[in-house]
Amino acid sequence: MIPAYWKQATEELAGCDEVMQKLIQRFEGATLCSHGDAFTTLARSIVGQQISVKAAESIWQKLAAAIPVLTPDTVLGTDSSVLRACGLSLRKGAYLHDLSRHFIGGILNQTAWEEVDDEALIIELTQVKGIGRWTAEMFLIFHMLRPNVLPLDDLGLQRAISMHYNASQPVSRLRMCAIAKPWQPWRSVATWYLWRSLDPLPVEY
Repeated sequence: MIPAYWKQATEELAGCDEVMQKLIQRFEGATLCSHGDAFTTLARSIVGQQISVKAAESIWQKLAAAIPVLTPDTVLGTDSSVLRACGLSLRKGAYLHDLSRHFIGGILNQTAWEEVDDEALIIELTQVKGIGRWTAEMFLIFHMLRPNVLPLDDLGLQRAISMHYNASQPVSRLRMCAIAKPWQPWRSVATWYLWRSLDPLPVEY
């Protein structure tokens, strides 16, 4: 699923920011896309924590080969040694099992997600072991397709903002917020283009 707002967002970003204009032209035709499955998106986000896009994709492909039908039940039923053989740490394997239990037990209230704001949803998601703010923000961007998320703790976003806006010097959270202010209400879209500028592989969760 492609966000309904994508065309409007890219036009407005290109109109207010020269860097965005160049990136949108460079990656013309590419878009953020939701895979439409909450469990898969959260599982991919956990796999991708603190590692490169390339490494995360490699582990995910091994996981998909080991568990052809990825559901909360099949993941919970998979021994931690199998998850380890796919390249997951013991901790991440435990996180995936805990996530599975939350879905199986109905602890995560998916029916209410469309009605709650970004911060309320982040608070709910971070009750799951292994889901911190960054993982919750990835979920908001890639599954919920929320348009205005700015993941300040994301290393790729920090690097891209430093490169494109700060002469490749380290950039503070305050400075990131100031740079991102003109992107509102499309900060998720701007973030996605900045990620693309760093890696030819599109970021997916």
